[in-house]
Formats: sequence, structure tokens, C-alpha cells
Amino acid sequence: MLDDLDDIHPLFHGAPTTTEFKKLRKRIVRETREAIETYGMVNRGDRWLVCLSGGKDSYTLLAVLHELKWRGLLPVDLLACNLDQGQPGFPATVLPEFLTKMGVPHRIEYQDTYSIVVDKVPQGRTYCALCSRLRRGNLYRIAREEGCSAVVLGHHRDDILETFFMNLFHGGRLATMPPKLVNEDGDLMVLRPLAFVAEQDCEKFARAMNYPIIPCDLCGSQEGLQRMQVKKLLDDWESRTPGRRNVMFRALQNVRPSHLADPAIFDFLSLAPGMAQPQQDDGLPPALR
Repeated sequence: MLDDLDDIHPLFHGAPTTTEFKKLRKRIVRETREAIETYGMVNRGDRWLVCLSGGKDSYTLLAVLHELKWRGLLPVDLLACNLDQGQPGFPATVLPEFLTKMGVPHRIEYQDTYSIVVDKVPQGRTYCALCSRLRRGNLYRIAREEGCSAVVLGHHRDDILETFFMNLFHGGRLATMPPKLVNEDGDLMVLRPLAFVAEQDCEKFARAMNYPIIPCDLCGSQEGLQRMQVKKLLDDWESRTPGRRNVMFRALQNVRPSHLADPAIFDFLSLAPGMAQPQQDDGLPPALR
């Protein structure tokens, strides 16, 4: 059982014994395992670079992956990695001390990308895009140096939904963070095993475990971020209609190219009477079928 005290990874030592927490923990483990299996993330014997920012999401990712590995359900080698980007006031000792205490193999890398971001981004603009690119480039380099086949990120269901709506509202495209992709150079996988996990569950889990959470003061302190605006919009929808996020995420897994308008993914030019395919009209109002 997941809550047996004598067979858990040190990352779960001191876990609350309440029924509520046990259900939360089992749900996160189940949903993570489901995402890993659904998208075929595992090749036995691979090595994963598990990226740890010190936020609630990355702590949840680290814990659940080690739980699955501890139980023989994740046959890969895990290396935790934190990229210290030189933000003023970043508590540089927190993560190495935590990882050492928990017996988690890790690498701490210092690269002052903060100075680059502050220098290059015009005043009044947000740092996130450039910061993310610099961070990702360094993580790819570290993965190669450590012999890792995959860079594993802590993006959850809500991150994926928010990115979809940001692309819809501001990018003019239907796209989001996929649970699994190959990097541009074609030599590394990028995986998001928390793709089915709600942000609220990550928050509850990390807080209940009393992990030493480090906030992102570089971009999180900036007002008016597009992502924050989208988050507020989704929060409002969820408060008005509980379960709305789950429905929207299911839509990302249930795409009908013939009911969109992109000729690059559906051959509208060749479409003619007598060529109807099964379920092609699913989703249309009865009067239009």
C-alpha cells in the first residue's frame, strides 16, 4: 500500500496520515503513472534529468517519480537537477541540503542568466520568454553531459491549459505544451509526467509534506503577465462551473481535424459527397448533420 510506513521513499517520510492526504497522494501517483503509460514516456534503462526549481510542482514531480521507481514501476535512472539562475536573494543552499538529506542523486548548476535577462529585456516587458529559453538551453546541455535521454519538467494540467489559451488568445494558433516531445536537435525527449495532475493537488501535496518551497521572484513578481490573466479567467470559470478544467483538458485529447479549419491537417479540397467517414459529423448539432 502507498501509505505503509516501512516501504516508502525518504521523500515521503513524515507524510500526514489523514485519509484526505492518502487519497490525494494516491490520486497524484495514479495520474502520473497514467500519463507516463498513455504517452509512452519510458524506455527501460533510460536516464532522466528531473528539473527541480524548488516550487510546489517540481517537488511533487520529484516525489512521485521516486515513489514509482521505489515500487519498481519506473525502470529508469533519475537525476535531480537545479539550475541556479543567479536571481538576487535565491537561497542557494536549500535544494542541495534537501536533496542530500533525502538521498536523492542530484546536480546543482550555477549560471547567471538573470543578468542576461535584465540586460536584454526592455523595461516594462516581462522576463519569462527569454528566461525560459536560457534555462532550457542550459538544461539540455546538462542532460547531454550527464548522459540523460530526457529532460523531465513539472508542468501540470493547468499549465497545459493556460498555455493553450495563451496561444489561442495571443498567438493565433491551437497549440499547447505536449506531454511528450523531441527537442529541436532531435537528441533529447522532453517529458511532462504531471500532465494529468491538477495544480491544486500539487499545492496541497507540497504544503502537506512541508517541502522547502522557493518562489520564483524573477518573473512571478511582475504584474500583468498574460499567463496570470489566463489563470484568473480559468479560475473564474472553474468557480462558476466546477470540473470545467477537466472538461477542457479532455478536449485537448479529443481533436477532430475535420471540424476545425486548417487545410494542412485535413484535406478539405478533396472532400466531397460520398466520402463521409464514420464519426465525421460527431459534435455537430443534429440539424447540421
